[in-house]
Amino acid sequence: MQTAPTANVPFDALRGEQYISLVTFRKNGEGVPTPIWFALHGDRLYFMTIADSGKIKRIRNNSHVEFAPCDRAGTIHGPKRSGKAFLLAGDAAEAADRALNRKYGLMKRLFDIGMGLTGTARKRVYVEILAE
Repeated sequence: MQTAPTANVPFDALRGEQYISLVTFRKNGEGVPTPIWFALHGDRLYFMTIADSGKIKRIRNNSHVEFAPCDRAGTIHGPKRSGKAFLLAGDAAEAADRALNRKYGLMKRLFDIGMGLTGTARKRVYVEILAE
C-alpha cells in the first residue's frame, strides 16, 4: 500500500516534473519568474544556467527564491515554495551536473554540446536551492 507524501518534505510536489518556475527578485522586490530544468538528488534541488544571466545577477543580490512545478511555458500547476539559492563550485557543481545528466539524459547532453559550440559552456554555473 502506497502512502501519500508528507507535507514537510520540501520537494515532493516536484517529483516527476520536468520544469519548475523559479522566481528570483530584483532590487526593488519585483519577482521575475523563469521556467527552468532542475534535478533532485536526495534533499537537494539543482539547476544550471549561464553565469552572467539575469537569474544569477539577481541571486547574487538576493538569495531568496520561490519555486513551483510548471510546464515548459511557465504555467504553474502545483504549490509554490520558498528557498535560498547557493552558487556551487568544485565537487558540488559536478554532483549537480551528474544529477541533471541522470534526469535529462540525451536532451541534457545535446544541450551541453550546443553550449560548447556557442562558447557558453565555460560560463555555466550550478545552483542549489534549499527549501525554507
